[in-house]
Parts: sequence; C-alpha cells; structure tokens
Amino acid sequence: MGSLFPLTLMILSLASSAATKAQAQGIKSARLLDLVIRDYTFQSYDKYFGTGKLHTLDLPANLSGIKVDTVRFRCGSLHRYGARVKEFNLDVGVTVHPCVERVMVVRQYLGSNWSSIYYDNYELSGYQLISPVLGLLAYNAGDNINFSTPFEIGIQAGENPITIDFSSTARANTTSGIIPLCASFDSDGKVTLANQVSPNVCAAMRHGHFGLVVESPLLPLRKKISTWKMAVGTSIGAALGAFLLGLLLIALFARVKKKARMEELERRAYEEEALQVSMVGHVRALTAPVTRTVPSIEHEYRPPPP
Repeated sequence: MGSLFPLTLMILSLASSAATKAQAQGIKSARLLDLVIRDYTFQSYDKYFGTGKLHTLDLPANLSGIKVDTVRFRCGSLHRYGARVKEFNLDVGVTVHPCVERVMVVRQYLGSNWSSIYYDNYELSGYQLISPVLGLLAYNAGDNINFSTPFEIGIQAGENPITIDFSSTARANTTSGIIPLCASFDSDGKVTLANQVSPNVCAAMRHGHFGLVVESPLLPLRKKISTWKMAVGTSIGAALGAFLLGLLLIALFARVKKKARMEELERRAYEEEALQVSMVGHVRALTAPVTRTVPSIEHEYRPPPP
C-alpha cells in the first residue's frame, strides 16, 4: 500500500502539469478543462471555509464565461440529509466513494463559448444545445489531505436520482412543437439522451456534465448528381471546348494564309509590270521595257531643186 502512494502522487502531479500545459496552449478537451478548473478551485479555496457553505470562486480572465461554486460536506452528512448545489439537487441517500471524511463538491456553469467544447468532443450531429453545460464533480477534501494533490471521486444517487434544473439557464426554444431532451456527457466520450422528468428538469444517477438539446432543423438537400453523370458531362464539355478552340485556330490560320497569298500576288503583279526577266547568256537578268519615241518631221520634206 505504501509503495502505491508515491506512484499516485506522481500520476496526480502529471495530471496537474497536463492541465497547466492545456491552459497555455488553448483548451480544446473537456477533460483538460475539468483539470484546469480543479486546479484553480483548490488554489483559491481556503480549507478553513465552513462545511456546508456555498462559495463562489473568481476565475482568471482566460476562463471568462465559466462560473464555479464549491461546497464541502462530510460524507456521512451528505448521505443522510442530501444537499442542493445551485441547479443540482442531491436527494437523501446519495453516496460518495471513496470518501474518508469530507468531500469537495464543485458545480460548473459553462458559458456558450465553453459549452461548445462538448459539442465538438461528443457526437451530437443532428442536435443543438439550447442551454449551457452544467457540471457536478467531487474531489477529496479531508482535513489531513494536501490540497495540492486533489483527486476526483464519485457521486452516486440513492433511490431518488440527482435532478438538474435548467429553468434559469435554458435559452428559449424557437422551434415550436419540439420538446428538449436531456444530454448526459459521460467521461468515456459517450453522450446519452433522455426525456425530461419535468419541464427543463433532467435526472441523473451520478455526477457528470449535462445540458438540454433539441433536434436541429434539417436543411433542404439539393438533388445530387451521380458521379458517372458528372464525369460524362465534364468529358463532353471538355471535348466541345477543344473542338470550338480548334475551329477558331483553323479560321485564324486560313485568314492569315489568305492575306499572305494576296500580298504575294500583289507583289508579283507589281514586279512583272515594272521589270521583265530576260536571258543574257545563261544568266537571268531583269530588264526594263524599251520605250522609243516615234520621230516626227517638223516640216514637210521637199526634194532639192535640180
């Protein structure tokens, strides 16, 4: 038994370090968020606070939107009398295990921003949260326990379940005719949906995190085109585009060719008119046409007298 105690302390120390690291890098895990809240709770809690009195804790700015309330109980008194911690009602017969003497009960109120962690980490497709997530957790808090090494313990309902009242926290449901369901987020990553026991009131048999959800309205789906039809259409479109491009190139080539031919004909006609080719021996030579002036007699010719 003695050899297990140092190992337990080491594991708890690693968990605390993981929480600090998660805080520095940005918290995206529901479990790490619980560890960070736990550390701040015990760092700011005075162990001389009276038993059975609810205390609201001030959290740092990086946890803005989260509200935490804590209260210490003797395990026997909690079992005999039950308790109410904000929205959570623990009926007579509730048990805490393992608990030697005292238990620290922590109530979490996660705002809309922090509640989205549960939507991201749990399978809730087809549903949307209409309330903040509320958490109920318990940790050891005996007089002789070092507050720097808290560990989580369990809360189990007796004959009557633990109830959670969302009346003051649930957002108005704008979808008429839809009754919200109770969502229970288990530590193993599963989410359980159940009906309410009364309007905005859910029931649970153990500690955990809870919220109200409604079915998300389905958006109209566009008619899907089959893959082979899309492939055929794409191929036809590409072929048609290539054909039209080919026709355009042919037309441009023909126009350029025709223009060049016309220029060549004009050049030849001009050269044939201006110069003639004649053979001088075996050499082709360009010669200009000879133009002779027809002689004219200025005066009428008369033969000389005899």
